[in-house]
Amino acid sequence: MRRRQYVYALLIVCFTVAHARSQQDFSKVQMKATKVSGNIYMLEGAGGNIGVSAGADGLLIVDDQFAPLADKIRAALKEINPGQLRFVLNTHYHGDHTGGNPIFGKEGTIIAHDNVRGRLAVEQTVRGQKIPASPKEALPVITFNQSVSIHFNGEEIRAIHFPAGHTDGDSVIFFTASNVIHMGDHFFAGRFPFIDLEHGGSVEGLTRNVEAVIARVPADVKIIPGHGPLSTLDDLKLYRRMLVETTAHVRKGMTEGKTLAQLKTAGLPAEWKQWGAGFINTDAWIETIFNSPSANANKK
Repeated sequence: MRRRQYVYALLIVCFTVAHARSQQDFSKVQMKATKVSGNIYMLEGAGGNIGVSAGADGLLIVDDQFAPLADKIRAALKEINPGQLRFVLNTHYHGDHTGGNPIFGKEGTIIAHDNVRGRLAVEQTVRGQKIPASPKEALPVITFNQSVSIHFNGEEIRAIHFPAGHTDGDSVIFFTASNVIHMGDHFFAGRFPFIDLEHGGSVEGLTRNVEAVIARVPADVKIIPGHGPLSTLDDLKLYRRMLVETTAHVRKGMTEGKTLAQLKTAGLPAEWKQWGAGFINTDAWIETIFNSPSANANKK
């Protein structure tokens, strides 16, 4: 029970900047910049990875972590390119990806899926905790339903909505000339993902969306995950296989009439043991599969 409560506490960190600030000393966070390809960089700090397009047109960032890191993010961007921040793309609404919006929204235009603005604009309840509505300056100014293209720094940067995956408002960002994609939280590299079942996410939807991305990118694509190191298509394919095989394993136990407690006791195949080393452990991942909407009819 204590471990379960610990997992839930960590999940809430993803959604609220205020709670995250109380749990972590952001003064100790260091930003790491990695050149990915062409004009594209990845920034790692605390929260979701930031994608950066840096060139003659200025700067575009994908996600912006937490507000207390804004100065460090800005300093890291200046090291890459001294140009003006022009655009901020949000891959989804969670606070570890949009926490910097109130600050960077005053400098650049925020763009996101319709549902991201909808969720940020009103109070949300996440596992019983109230998350207040974001201020006006944190809200996306440009929203879209299916996709949007930004022609910037010599390439088309295309944000495409992939529904019912991590949340109901996720976008994958394609840097078309640089051969780079930013997956947002559709991809936790080498770890079990968090799927926000309360806000439109589903295990099957996430798996389907990952398969769709795999089918449309070349073999040498470079992938910025929402969390984890810079990745390759082989890494994403392994992640997809994990999703398929662990889901099938839990589903089989459910059709045999096993309870959630029994499924947790049985665990998952040994191949996936290390994938529970992140903030979503094996028990939490089994519970996510068990509670995913499409599984409801099979519960015992």
